[in-house]
Amino acid sequence: MDLELTPEQAMIRDTARDLAAKEILPKAAEIDQKHRFPKEIIARMADLGLMGVAVPQEWGGAGMDTVSYALALEEISRACASTGVIMSVNNSLVCDPLLKFGNEAQKTAWLMPLAAGKKLGCFALSEPDAGSDAAGLKTTARKDGDRWILSGTKNFITNGPVADLVVLFAVTEPGKGHHGISAFLVPTDTPGLSLGRPDDKLGIRGAPSSQIFLTDCVLPAEALLGAVGEGFKVAMSTLDGGRIGIAAQAVGIARAAFEDATHYALQRRTFGQPIAGHQAIQFKLADMCTEIDAARLLVWRAASKKDAGTRFTTESSMAKVFASEVANRAAKEAVQIFGGYGYLTDFPVERHFRDAKITEIYEGTSEIQRLVIASALLKD
Repeated sequence: MDLELTPEQAMIRDTARDLAAKEILPKAAEIDQKHRFPKEIIARMADLGLMGVAVPQEWGGAGMDTVSYALALEEISRACASTGVIMSVNNSLVCDPLLKFGNEAQKTAWLMPLAAGKKLGCFALSEPDAGSDAAGLKTTARKDGDRWILSGTKNFITNGPVADLVVLFAVTEPGKGHHGISAFLVPTDTPGLSLGRPDDKLGIRGAPSSQIFLTDCVLPAEALLGAVGEGFKVAMSTLDGGRIGIAAQAVGIARAAFEDATHYALQRRTFGQPIAGHQAIQFKLADMCTEIDAARLLVWRAASKKDAGTRFTTESSMAKVFASEVANRAAKEAVQIFGGYGYLTDFPVERHFRDAKITEIYEGTSEIQRLVIASALLKD
């Protein structure tokens, strides 16, 4: 097995790493503290092709592969997890389903500006009473002549307050379960669409999220993404790819915690030597480094299978559950290595600790990932 990056993959990794080090990391603490959407950074990422990494160039993207996307996202997330998830949502949850299920007109109208970073998208599946149970949606879309009329509420919508387009899921055929769900493209300036107040979150505070309320939103027939009743298929296919993005984000957070802890361990002295000289600290760093490498390899495997056009549902779930839990362990150990200083907002590891938690929850909880993996294992 060849694990060497291609020149193109190394190039996009290095481009993202340079941007992250020079322009994102210096602002990361301020973005977190002020809950500030990093508009100027998103514009720079758009200039570099990072908002539509795996979208073909003819549709406004960078024309790279999924491995390249994961590499770039890890680098951005290492500097700022908030910026990383904004990038992940636009790439994985908006551009990807448009590329796969959109028609020519939809791609021209929406995919091109989204992949080029001229517009920003969000993904609205979760509801107040439907999170992991994605088939339990209550938002409805009823046909009225050649129009659709949507009503309902969506929850925890990352990018919602700053998005131009919502990839939204609603029940079109009540009583049919997941077979009665359809996907829609909803511009955020549609009359009847309104936003709740921005969520006040534990972490990823620079990535704004909110509820989305739909009150008799009228959409034209061409707002349907895919066929009627295909919405659940669109959502699950999209989340398979999205989990690669969140896994890459988690690797970036874990790496940030590990690198900051390693640097601190070499500087901080106790009992006449740097704490890095103590075996207790060495073992923590060794475990962190080993687990981060293992998580990254799982991400690369899932991304490679997606690029090969083969089924990757199990692999993306494995990458997501393992990488997210590695991020949380690494962040916890980093705080421990920093000791009392790790509990202060003056140092970055408390931010990594807060940012890491959400990776075990959004785009499918760790429990859901284990169900997906077990289901594949136990099939005849």
